Amino acid sequence: MIVELGHFTLILAFVFSITQAAFGFAGAAAQRIDWISAAKIAALVQFLFTALAFAALTYAYVISDFSVRNVFENSHTLKPLIYKISGVWGNHEGSMLLWVLVLALFGAAVARFGSNLPSTLRARVLGVQALIGIAFLAFILATSNPFERIVPAPADGQGLNPLLQDPGLALHPPILYVGYVGFSVAFSFAIAALIEGNIDASWARWVRPWTLLAWSFLTGGIALGSWWAYYELGWGGWWYWDPVENASLMPWLIGTALLHSSIVVEKRNSLKSWTILLSILTFALSLIGTFLVRSGVLTSVHTFATDPDRGVFILGILCLAIGGGLTLYAWRAPHLKGGRLFHPISREGGVLLNNLLLTTAAATVFLGTIYPLVLEVFNGSKISVGPPYFNATFVPLMAPLVAALAVGPLLGWKRGDIAGALSRLKATAVTAITVFIFIAWTAGQNSVWAALGIFLAVWLAGGVITELGKKISLGRRSPMESWRRLIKIPRSSWGMSLAHFGLAVFIIGATGLSFWKEEKIVLMQASETTEIGDYRVTFNGLRDQKGPNYIARQALFTVQHKDKEKFNMTAEKRRYSVSQQETTEAGIKNGWLGDLYVVIGTNDDKNGQTVRIYLMPLVGWIWMGVLMMVFGGLFSLTDRRFRIGVPESRKIAEPSPAE
Repeated sequence: MIVELGHFTLILAFVFSITQAAFGFAGAAAQRIDWISAAKIAALVQFLFTALAFAALTYAYVISDFSVRNVFENSHTLKPLIYKISGVWGNHEGSMLLWVLVLALFGAAVARFGSNLPSTLRARVLGVQALIGIAFLAFILATSNPFERIVPAPADGQGLNPLLQDPGLALHPPILYVGYVGFSVAFSFAIAALIEGNIDASWARWVRPWTLLAWSFLTGGIALGSWWAYYELGWGGWWYWDPVENASLMPWLIGTALLHSSIVVEKRNSLKSWTILLSILTFALSLIGTFLVRSGVLTSVHTFATDPDRGVFILGILCLAIGGGLTLYAWRAPHLKGGRLFHPISREGGVLLNNLLLTTAAATVFLGTIYPLVLEVFNGSKISVGPPYFNATFVPLMAPLVAALAVGPLLGWKRGDIAGALSRLKATAVTAITVFIFIAWTAGQNSVWAALGIFLAVWLAGGVITELGKKISLGRRSPMESWRRLIKIPRSSWGMSLAHFGLAVFIIGATGLSFWKEEKIVLMQASETTEIGDYRVTFNGLRDQKGPNYIARQALFTVQHKDKEKFNMTAEKRRYSVSQQETTEAGIKNGWLGDLYVVIGTNDDKNGQTVRIYLMPLVGWIWMGVLMMVFGGLFSLTDRRFRIGVPESRKIAEPSPAE
């Protein structure tokens, strides 16, 4: 009965999304407050019904109701409760339901917290959000119904892919979706602004927090997926330029450009058309990511759909949203009022350079991801564009971006003084060059490229510190005056500095792991010892352990570091009883300067146990840097300027009596 109620509430959510779109657009066009209010209420009700549908499916998973096909195909009675719940979004139908739930949540948030928006703009934003909701709810109801029954009900389920039975991947989709789908709000704001024919500093003030929220969650979601790949897949890496990984990186790159260009619109009323275009492209790439992962064109642990009809449906949504958005942009953007002029050497010029490098980087990733798929469609050829292509195209674009990131914030608006900015960075330059020479001289193979990576990180970190020093007039004012200036710095500025500093930390980690990783593959008998770096690793044999729904073969190790006490490590292979699939659980000893990483392979009574041992220098700095970036984004959201009222009020007609 609850399952049928879930299906019914999903249909009601579809009906209310139509209501929301109709009242939103009609209310804005007629400037009818009562219709606009109806759109707001419809947005809240749509979210309520979508949440009830999601809760009903979750309930079916928790009680293991195998009469529901979706539960039967993706769950099992032996699964721990957390994986029964995460199984809701560990499949195509459930993940799409989560997608529309997040979309409805953002629509409800605009309705509930958008009181500082002009009524007509908010109504049109809700209208566009509703149109997206209509498309995806129709997709779910027509091709991907998660509430389909099986008669008679099977006694037990088929279980969830063992690779998805992990805390990191249980949390990864909801966080990633908040980022993906959150960019729909920036898209809706862009379309609403194009319809109204007006974009100004107020518009940028309104759209920034939504963009910042989506960017923060997408950053966290990507990092969580990368961390999961590092410790769960057992291949010793954190990024492989897999098409599914690229699907989330592309909107992140354009979203980062959008985040910066919206600041220019707010501060200087410039780059308006460009910012609108970025808003459309960011969400377009989010939809392309959804299409790649949910259409069946890719095969991965993250992809669930193989039905061509579903792919065609999503492709249709994709074409309507992108095609419609870009057509409206081509029609209306030339009529938007031009922004203020600025000198190429200025903070606006720095942001524009940042934008050009980010969009070019996104284009290279897009080309490397899409080209193999297009080629296969046209002539059936299967090719793989791997890390060499992306390293050769993406990394060279990021190096000047990082170098410019230290200089740009030191330039003035409208016209900057590049000599003055570089003069402020003299101490940073001396430090970075000293570090470069030291590493290039001492680090051995690949030392020049590694030194360049660390140089850029030190340069960027020094630029962040220099900018803070400039804001508080460090050295030119009394310590007390500098302190007063320090505590008055807006939270959004603190957040930006923290995010840029986090990027520097991330670069150090990525550089260290890329150039100084060590790997050793050995066959070991019990009590045998091998060495890697400063570690002596002794293999103590195997033992079997029983988990809740798997059997594990554990390899036990004792490790001695030359300067530290002995410690034990365990690496294991798990075999899941239902699916008979095997997973790898790496043994990892975390440290500030790097991880010791142990993975076991095949076991042979005659030759011994295959053991792969890695030294992962500075790998923890990757996650620490990303966490700083996420925290910086979320901290910026607490800036009171994002919560204050509308800088310029707009008039709207009084309520008209109902006819």
